[in-house]
Amino acid sequence: MRGQQERSGSLFSYVSIEERIPTSHPLRRIRKLADQALDRLNPTFCRLYASEGRPSVPPEQLLLASLLQAFYGIRSERLLLEQLHYNLLFRWFVGLSPDDPIWHPTTFTKNRDRLLNDDVMGKFLEKLMGAPEVKPLLSD
Repeated sequence: MRGQQERSGSLFSYVSIEERIPTSHPLRRIRKLADQALDRLNPTFCRLYASEGRPSVPPEQLLLASLLQAFYGIRSERLLLEQLHYNLLFRWFVGLSPDDPIWHPTTFTKNRDRLLNDDVMGKFLEKLMGAPEVKPLLSD
């Protein structure tokens, strides 16, 4: 018997975003290594941000999103944020749930510039690339 195609999606999903990412996907290993590097940068993040005021985009998410932009050759921040809007793999990597709102491109740029000005991106890449587990992931 032929199945019927449903035109409308269901309102709720009962499968977690974690279950949708294959266990063998290379971004899983990279995410683990990136999280370790970000943990070592936590004191730097604490010094960069005020303790009061409106919360910013978490620096960890900015750095992870920037990694995705480099890995996948996404040529603009607007396109990166478009991908983050609907790509579950990207949302998972950055640490966003399917229902989390995506940042406005100017907010992303302003916060990213803060990290670049204080050389946090360089420190992050240094810690990430310095991990011995990274070398087998790199190509010649």
